Amino acid sequence: MGVFKAAAVQMRSGTSPERNAADMERLVREAARQGATYVQTPEMTGALIRDKQAGAAAFTTEDKDIVVSTARKLANELGIYLHVGSTAILRADGKLANRAFLFAPDGATIANYDKIHMFDVDLDSGESWRESASYEPGTEAVVTSINGARLGFAVCYDLRFPQLFRAEALAGADVLSVPAAFTRQTGEAHWHVLLRARAIENGAYVIAAAQGGLHEDGRETYGHSLIVDPWGRIVAEAAHDEPGVIVAEIDPAQSSAARRKIPNLKNARDFAVNAGEAPRLRGAAS
Repeated sequence: MGVFKAAAVQMRSGTSPERNAADMERLVREAARQGATYVQTPEMTGALIRDKQAGAAAFTTEDKDIVVSTARKLANELGIYLHVGSTAILRADGKLANRAFLFAPDGATIANYDKIHMFDVDLDSGESWRESASYEPGTEAVVTSINGARLGFAVCYDLRFPQLFRAEALAGADVLSVPAAFTRQTGEAHWHVLLRARAIENGAYVIAAAQGGLHEDGRETYGHSLIVDPWGRIVAEAAHDEPGVIVAEIDPAQSSAARRKIPNLKNARDFAVNAGEAPRLRGAAS
């Protein structure tokens, strides 16, 4: 397994897929100039549109999507693996998918992944999100090969469900992806610790390209794109919320080494859960 350079592209996607595709192209070209042969963009690269009706007018099918076509062209031209973290895709049944794409250096589609866990939350800041009102959740985890490594897919809120990453690690993934559009509040609280935890508990690299800053639709995202090594060390970070590129070397052998030191993937055991009531203390009131 060889060493390769990976890049995470940080964006501030607006409401225009055309402008966002142009921004993506500029940043992906910069990542390739820095030597990256695997480049990841954030969740909702194509557009962040909070208004449901406006989103319905902007989003389209995969064959007509400008981010998909631009990414395919770039992968082929630059000879890189280009991972569109996700974009909204209109499915044949009329529902939307929050879908990731991985394109090969010849522009062919290697894999896609539909976000499984929907961001349905109410935050202390007053923000309320119901992703399930607009998107149909995926049902399948995905692991595929890049540059001699095995890549596992996830998107944003999936980060809070460690069983997804454990399943992908057990299926051979030594690089885990978490393209995201984390809110500022949740990002400040949990972004770094969750990404490092997923890396540590699976002995895998974690690459997380993020959205950052104040967006046209009024939301604010955290930024701080990260690349974490299998020992949980941050090896690259965009320590801000501005658009940009971070690059780091990925050595799959480091994943194998971490798993030899702490073989928790092999040591896991099945167990039952006894959730019976606790015994009553002596003298407790009846």
